[in-house]
Amino acid sequence: MTLAAALRPKDAQDSPSDALAPLRLPEDLQLTPEQFAAVCRANPNAVLELDASGTVIHMTPTGGETGARNTRLLMRLQSWADHTRGWVVFDSSSGFRLPDGSVLSPDASLLRLERWQALTPAERRGFPPLCPDLVVELASASDGAPRGLTALRQKMAAYQANGAQLGWLLIPHERAVEIWPPAGQGEPQRLEPATALDAGPLFPGLHLDLGEIWQV
Repeated sequence: MTLAAALRPKDAQDSPSDALAPLRLPEDLQLTPEQFAAVCRANPNAVLELDASGTVIHMTPTGGETGARNTRLLMRLQSWADHTRGWVVFDSSSGFRLPDGSVLSPDASLLRLERWQALTPAERRGFPPLCPDLVVELASASDGAPRGLTALRQKMAAYQANGAQLGWLLIPHERAVEIWPPAGQGEPQRLEPATALDAGPLFPGLHLDLGEIWQV
């Protein structure tokens, strides 16, 4: 659908085929975060992100392997958060409005509870205006796809520049991980073969057994 169609009143009548039609936006379209939020509300089934220039990125749904890996990853993060307390876990459907104006959705992320509680109720309901403390992305084997390494490295760099304290880019088909430190603290480090991850002193006790993620 066009942008005009995406923003039309909610009481407008749709035909059955409209619900199945792909989202279509002009290539040169640039949106503010507020306009992007309106497009997302009008297209709840679309998987969208917004880069810092205002360009809409139309993501594709994950494949079965990536979805299963992401579920296991979220289970481990939630278990740690429940035990440690003081953290909130978010899945891949959660968009964050970063300081540079982009709206991105990590596959998994952690946010300190005090930062979450500092937000207003309206900010919590929308795209929280901050960058998570820990962000995780799962790469696909197809580099040309939105979940390919090139695109995800750009996202990791954006998280880093906007305040993430730690980033993990998991590359299952290579059994590798790229560890992205906070901005100004060096270049990403690559572990290959990677069998386990330790999040370090900022996330005490957070360890991941990568073998159970790779084997999915």
